[in-house]
Amino acid sequence: MCDMDWIEEARSIANGIRKRVLGITIERDGSYLSQACSSAEILATLYTKILKLNESTAPKIPPAFTNVPGKNKGNDISGKNYNGKGSSHTDRFIVSPAHYAAAVYAVLAEVGRMDQKGLDQFNTDGSTVEMIGAEHSPGFELTTGSFGQALSQAGGIALVRKHKGDSGRVFVFMSDGEFQEGQTWEGIQAASFYKLDNLVVYVDVNGQQVDGWTKDVMNIEPLDKKLEAFGASVLRVDGHNIEALAKSSEPNKDGKPLFVLCYTNTSEGLPLLDKRKPNLHYVRFKTDEEKMQFSKLYESM
Repeated sequence: MCDMDWIEEARSIANGIRKRVLGITIERDGSYLSQACSSAEILATLYTKILKLNESTAPKIPPAFTNVPGKNKGNDISGKNYNGKGSSHTDRFIVSPAHYAAAVYAVLAEVGRMDQKGLDQFNTDGSTVEMIGAEHSPGFELTTGSFGQALSQAGGIALVRKHKGDSGRVFVFMSDGEFQEGQTWEGIQAASFYKLDNLVVYVDVNGQQVDGWTKDVMNIEPLDKKLEAFGASVLRVDGHNIEALAKSSEPNKDGKPLFVLCYTNTSEGLPLLDKRKPNLHYVRFKTDEEKMQFSKLYESM
C-alpha cells in the first residue's frame, strides 16, 4: 500500500467514526459525539498505520456481559482480544478516557474488528458495548476510571516489557482534562524516572470538558513545557493531520516517555455543533427540529 492509499484509508475511517457515532447519538437520543469528532483522525491513524497488532481473536458481535473478570468464573470476557493476541513484538493499546467508548467501538467497526451489529448493541441492557468502556468492552484492556488511572497502569506494563526486552511498545490514548488529575502527573514522573521510552501517549487536546472550556475550568497550558519539566519528550501536532500523527509515532531511544499533544476541534466534520460550544461534553438533541437537522446531515455523510 503506497503512502497516499493508507492516508485516504485513514481519512475514510475517521469520517466513518464520526458518522457511526452520530448515528448512535440520533438512535439513542444522546452520546459522546464531540469526542468522536475530535479524536477520529487520532484513532484512525493509530489503527491504520501506527499500532502493531495481531488479528482480533474476539467475536465480531460482542457477547452479552456474564461476569466480572476473575478466576473460576466461567466465560470471562476481555475487550483486549479485539486488538489480537499479544506477543513480545506487538504493541499494547490502553484507552484512558472511558467515555470515548463510542469512538473506540466505531474505529473497531471501521477496520473490521467488530461488526456493525455489535455497535447496534451500544448502551443496551446486558451488553458489553457500554457507554463507558471497561475491561470487558470491545477495544478496552483495562478499567481506567476514575479519571487519570490509565497512565499509571500503562507505565507498569511498559516497565515490565522493558525489563523483558520486548520490542513492542505501549500506547496510551488520553484526553486533555486528565492533566488536571494528580495521579496523571505521578504517572508521568514515574515513567520519566524509569526511562520508559517504550511508552507513547497520544493526547486529544480538544480544550473542552464537562463544565466548559478547559482554560476556564482549570488551565493546563503550557502543557508541553510542563511535560518536559517532568522529563518527557513532547511533540505538538494538528490532531486532524493524519500524516503528522503518523510521523509523530516514530520510536525514540532517548530514555523518555513520548507525549504527542494532538490539538483538535470538537466539531470537526460536524459544523452544526459549533453553536453549542463549549457545552459539548455530552450531546443530546434539544428539539425535534435539531434532531432532524442532524439526521439530514447523517444521510448526507
